[in-house]
Amino acid sequence: MIRSRGDIKQVGRLVVKIGSSLLADEKSGLKADVVARLVDEVAALIRRGLDVAVVTSGAVALGRVHMGWVGRSLSVHEKQAAAAIGQPLLMHAYSESFARHDLAVAQLLLTKDDLRNRRRYLNASNTSQTLFSAGVVPIVNENDTVVVAEIKFGDNDTLGALTSLVVDADLMVMLTDVDGLYEADPAEQASARRIGEVAALTPEILAMAGDAGSHFGTGGMASKLNAARMATRGGVAAAVIGGNRPGALARLLAGEDEGTLFLCGTDRQARRKHWIAELLAPAGILRIDAGAERALLSQGSSLLPIGLTGVEGVFDKGECVEVVGPSGRVARGLANYNGEEMRRLIGVASQDIEDVLGYRDFSSVIHRDNLVLCRQEKEKGASDE
Repeated sequence: MIRSRGDIKQVGRLVVKIGSSLLADEKSGLKADVVARLVDEVAALIRRGLDVAVVTSGAVALGRVHMGWVGRSLSVHEKQAAAAIGQPLLMHAYSESFARHDLAVAQLLLTKDDLRNRRRYLNASNTSQTLFSAGVVPIVNENDTVVVAEIKFGDNDTLGALTSLVVDADLMVMLTDVDGLYEADPAEQASARRIGEVAALTPEILAMAGDAGSHFGTGGMASKLNAARMATRGGVAAAVIGGNRPGALARLLAGEDEGTLFLCGTDRQARRKHWIAELLAPAGILRIDAGAERALLSQGSSLLPIGLTGVEGVFDKGECVEVVGPSGRVARGLANYNGEEMRRLIGVASQDIEDVLGYRDFSSVIHRDNLVLCRQEKEKGASDE
């Protein structure tokens, strides 16, 4: 893991996220010269032996320009149509630019639903590994032609963070129209200092982000910090650099003081736990007593049925549920029994599960390997698939 800028030279696989503000403008659509330059920089890294996946914005923006829909609010269906129009234009540009370096590209269109399903998540991961092995560059975008609000990533910074987990990257780089995180808005305060490294995303760091983004894209600095949080929790370092600065990517990978680098902490969530924490929507709630809450928070325990005080919602075995204690939200995890069975197990000792249900698959209602704490990052004994 990358815990200092010097470690960045050890990167073997990275995700490069390119924002709409770099790729498109309201008059000409695609900035072909920018695409060509950025592809040149990515290709140079691939020639050095690195695996690179590109997460790209721009499909909706290009579709807007192509259809003359810039400057007005679009309906959901118009946005989906714009994405359908712009996506082949975007892929054509990438295909032609990478072809100059004798590199083939592959299109991966994802929605959050694809990654919420464990089998589809693993399929996406296996596909990316096969593409890397074949020397093909994965080009990833959100499937905006079918996406609706409840399954949207929200912005492609988030997609970049989750893609970095899917492809098992060492680093995620967000290329944008600013050259890093600043203490204050440099457009308003010329003396504002760029933050070169961030060891932890503290409230003070988060407060530096503000909310404003480019009017042509969807992600401001706040979304980039959220993406950095997602990535670093999974053991993937993150960086924000200026995509308008030629050579910025190479300088970052050489360990130079370029942009803002978000370092990994001392603990890395297992991929399975990261999937539970960042992607799954809870289907129900398990309420627990104070003793069970202490055991989860301080002992790294599984959740046992004897600690249950209440069960809310209808859910199946294997679905995500939220765990709430006397002091609030404690964790989320994958249920070992369905909702009706859980209700019958409230306050039951583990050795009595079979007497109550007629069978016992697990002695816990959520195993520690499938449970993610909400209150602290340190989790012991995590296993991965």
